[in-house]
Amino acid sequence: MIDVADLSKSYGPIEALRDVTFHIAAGEIVGLLGPNGAGKTTAIKILTGYLQPDRGTAQVDGLDVLTHTREVQARIGYLPENAPLYPELSVQAYLKMMAELRGIPETEHVARISDAVRATGLADQLARPIGQLSKGFRQRVGLAQAILHQPRLLILDEPTIGLDPTQIVEVRGLIRRLAEHSTILFSTHILSEVEALCDRAIILMNGQVRADARLSELEKTADAVLVLQGKAEGVERALRTLSGVRGIELGRTADGFPSYRILGMGDVDLCPVIYNLARTSNWPVRELRRDVRTLESVFGQLAAA
Repeated sequence: MIDVADLSKSYGPIEALRDVTFHIAAGEIVGLLGPNGAGKTTAIKILTGYLQPDRGTAQVDGLDVLTHTREVQARIGYLPENAPLYPELSVQAYLKMMAELRGIPETEHVARISDAVRATGLADQLARPIGQLSKGFRQRVGLAQAILHQPRLLILDEPTIGLDPTQIVEVRGLIRRLAEHSTILFSTHILSEVEALCDRAIILMNGQVRADARLSELEKTADAVLVLQGKAEGVERALRTLSGVRGIELGRTADGFPSYRILGMGDVDLCPVIYNLARTSNWPVRELRRDVRTLESVFGQLAAA
């Protein structure tokens, strides 16, 4: 659905994007993650045809964004960070205007608007001026206009920015429902957004792709955690003899039990050999698991690299 290759863009001496390459298949929901200034919005503006890159290519649904801009824009539903709403218009009048601008046949206006209103939960707000709506409902109006023409691809730029916790939960639920029918790419600098909504993340930092993987792959480590019910002799020494172990970190759990974080090498799962060692050594094992990094720790490691 999206095919980006060697995309670069500079604003004078500032390099916003540098040789960015990624691919998104139809039906995926992908988070474009990065700190403020990482290049997320620049990448989105290029994908939606509002900005030209200095070099590189961007394709949407097999069409080059630069040479088939109108056709690409017709296939995209786009919600920018600040949705271009008209506060004096009612929700219904605004959506009708957007249906006309999208070139939807007039005979289909009622059905398309009804579908978008139902999907975004705006039925009780149709007659209200947009300027009188809460931030959360204005975001819903922006999403409704983005799906009026039933796009195959939805691009959302910071869709929950400025919302309160209740509104964030509502918009997240809405995005999940929309993902049943569309490919979704959304940008954010909020890690919990990606963890809550995505199976895959593309992490941009300083205009470059620093990571592109499914969350399960990003969070997976070769390390293992062993927690014992009580003291045992020679545990650390025995663990260090295992093949694939590069170090041991000692600690205690919150409830006071001795713990060992066994640092592994490569992608080997150490748990089976640790289990065999613990069984033959008669250690009082309370817990044994493969360690998992949080997205926050992954992000921090990339930022520090």
